[in-house]
This record gives sequence, structure tokens and C-alpha cells, in this order.
Amino acid sequence: MPRPIPLAIEARRLPAATPLDALLPGGGWPPAAISELLSSGAGNGELALLWPVLSRLTRQGRPIVLVSPPGAPYPAAWRRAGVVLEQCHWLDVQGREALWATEQCLRAGCCGAVVAWLAQADGRLMRRLQVAAASGDTLAFVHRPLAKVAEASPAPLRLRLHRHAELEVLKCRGGLAPSRRIAFGGGA
Repeated sequence: MPRPIPLAIEARRLPAATPLDALLPGGGWPPAAISELLSSGAGNGELALLWPVLSRLTRQGRPIVLVSPPGAPYPAAWRRAGVVLEQCHWLDVQGREALWATEQCLRAGCCGAVVAWLAQADGRLMRRLQVAAASGDTLAFVHRPLAKVAEASPAPLRLRLHRHAELEVLKCRGGLAPSRRIAFGGGA
């Protein structure tokens, strides 16, 4: 009997929804892995970048979890982005609790994606989260400060977010990182 395709891989195999999907090896976000988002602060468009994949997952009935977002999610914007709000869960935790909650959500294997804002996560903790994402077959997005860019990271995909809805790919396992900035979000 053929084995079912893990849901994170199935979500990735959907047709490219953004210019970034078309440029990444495999045509989208790395399945069962961390994608690291580095920026000078929250609010550099990280949600606009993620809304296409979060929308796809929630429309498939897959729950998503937001861990320690910098502000309260604005439901009207999420709805406009096509995200099914009934599939969204918000954990307002900080510090060690945020790290623990992120790891548990990833390891559980019941989430379509986990999006976490973890300024305090160091390389050791990122490795733990990467193992948890792989064991739970869960897409993971970890937002960290730009000051962490010089640290080694186990994330197969590292993106630096710039103002005005642009990003640069710092690392992508399985292919060459595009050499130019990529526009995303509403202006893409």
C-alpha cells in the first residue's frame, strides 16, 4: 500500500503562489523544517510574506499557531488574505514559555504551520526547533532579530526582510540563493 504524502510536503507541492515560491529549490517553503525570518524588527512584512501559505493551509483545514506575536492579530487583515480564522490559534506567551510552546506545537504534528517570534532563540534552541519541526512534519517560521544574522543556523532557509516588502535569501538548502532582492506581499 503506498504511503500518504506528508501534509507539509503536499502543501509545498501546490503551484507557486508567490515570486519567492518560484525561486526556491523545490518550488516553495522547505517542508518539515524551519524557515528563519531575520529583520530589524517585527512589522517588516513577515505576515504578508506568509499569508499565501497560511491561507492555503487553513483552507485545507490545517490549523496554524502564532507564538508570541508582537501585537494582537488583526482579524480583518487575515480574512482579506484568505486565511480561515477558525484554523488560527494565538499563544500569548513570552520567554522560556514561548520556546517551550513552539517546540511542543512543532513536535505534536497536528499543525499545518507554526509562526513564532523568538528574539531570544540562539543556535542551540534553533537546532531543537529544527528537530521538532522534522519529527512533527510541520512547517515552521521563526522570526528573529537581524543581530542574529552572524550566528550559525540549522534552518534550511534564511531570509532577511527589508522595508518596503522586499527580502533577500541568505541561505537555501538544495540550490543557489537568488542574488537579487525579491518583492513580496501586496506590491509583488
